[in-house]
Amino acid sequence: MAKTKKQPRPKAETPKGFRDYFGVEVTERAEMLAKIAEVYHRYGFDPLETSGVETVEALGKFLPDVDRPNEGVFAFEEDGTWLALRYDMTAPLARVAAQFRNDLPSPYRRYTMGPVWRNEKPGPGRFRQFYQCDADTVGSGSAAADAEICAMLSDCLEAVGIERGEYVVRVNNRKVLNGVMEVAGLAGDDKDAERGIVLRAIDKLDRLGEQGVRDLLGEGRKDESGDFTKGAGLSTDQADRIIAFVQATAGDNATTIGNLKALTEDSDVGTQGVGELEQIADLLAAQGYGPDRIIIDPSVVRGLGYYTGPVYEAELTFDVQNEKGQTVQFGSVAGGGRYDDLVKRFTGQEVPATGVSIGVDRLLAALRATGKLKGEDTGPVIVTIMDRDRMAEYQAMAATLRQAGIRAEVYLGNPKNFGNQLKYADKRRSPVAVIQGSDEAERGVVQLKDLILGAKLAQDATLEEWKSQPAQTEVALSDLVAEVQAMIARHQ
Repeated sequence: MAKTKKQPRPKAETPKGFRDYFGVEVTERAEMLAKIAEVYHRYGFDPLETSGVETVEALGKFLPDVDRPNEGVFAFEEDGTWLALRYDMTAPLARVAAQFRNDLPSPYRRYTMGPVWRNEKPGPGRFRQFYQCDADTVGSGSAAADAEICAMLSDCLEAVGIERGEYVVRVNNRKVLNGVMEVAGLAGDDKDAERGIVLRAIDKLDRLGEQGVRDLLGEGRKDESGDFTKGAGLSTDQADRIIAFVQATAGDNATTIGNLKALTEDSDVGTQGVGELEQIADLLAAQGYGPDRIIIDPSVVRGLGYYTGPVYEAELTFDVQNEKGQTVQFGSVAGGGRYDDLVKRFTGQEVPATGVSIGVDRLLAALRATGKLKGEDTGPVIVTIMDRDRMAEYQAMAATLRQAGIRAEVYLGNPKNFGNQLKYADKRRSPVAVIQGSDEAERGVVQLKDLILGAKLAQDATLEEWKSQPAQTEVALSDLVAEVQAMIARHQ
């Protein structure tokens, strides 16, 4: 009889392009999202949770360079219908707004937070699953809705600890860009390919500089590795108009808008777009959001294809070190815009909408880069086990600490080796260990070991300092809560 082939053990490894999040990473994210949600809620937005899976038809094909249902998204077929993990939070909102349009208030204002998935090539800091944090207004075509989103984004950044002067919200309008394209001779369906190259070139201005963008607007560009990227094939005059557009930003919004008016005066759609930008700038200025926080910037393009009007991007302006050790600006952490045609796909009727999405992982990385988040968390107080048969008393101590709002746990491993209990406490980054043997129990006392002070003394203390600042003290059991609170407070 043939032997049954033994199945190999599965590999314990994270799939390519994905990662796991532990302890403090999850805690810091939750705390940051709570601060953002508070701002959204204050502006009158309601929470919404949608399914992580949508039909491919509902999601639409709005990711760049996507021409098959399973490209760009994680998709599968079920009963003849293609389903996919959502690649952003906006497409599902459009489905909800259409499906429940008779039940929802209009305008409908919602915020949502959660993971999205993109089936793209992973790279350094680029994962296939990441968090987004969105807020949108569906059903209002007013420029006031766009201005409100920009102001709210500014407030969110400051709420999580990005100080004024460390960020700028940049605002543009796709209509202005379309107007400049029209004036430059790039209107019409037969110019789709050229317009796509122009958009991607503009989006790379910060990275490639003016000459790099000019090369892409012209015949093409060869990078440092020798790879050649084909350009849009524009004439020098056409390229000059595009460059003048992306460099129209001035020191104040009024001057920038004046520059854009001159560039789009021969285009009706461009003139309309400039008028919308002027309204947004005026509305923001009236609320105290000047160019120190929010500026009109024609270089903002945004990659997704469903934007129809104003677009915005939040950029952090402080310097960080990249993977190559070079000093660079941190860059974009949020973006959004107006997408008046997205809900129309479902209803056939135009439903104006505008919104913003915050890149949660990017914003967390920025807060860590500036030292506003330490990436470290204080663990629970550890109640150690000296006598196995007194577990109920140890659990009671932990319960007393928890009722006072102190994070605490009883050691649940093998208590035979007390040194292992303290090693466990160190690995948990515990501030205090509670110790009580039978002798202490008879006297109604506990030993409190200040683990933070103990680690510091062990590292660099003199003998005199060690004696004058004992890391372990004996206190009455009735004073357990007060003494632990004082011990923790000393290190905060």
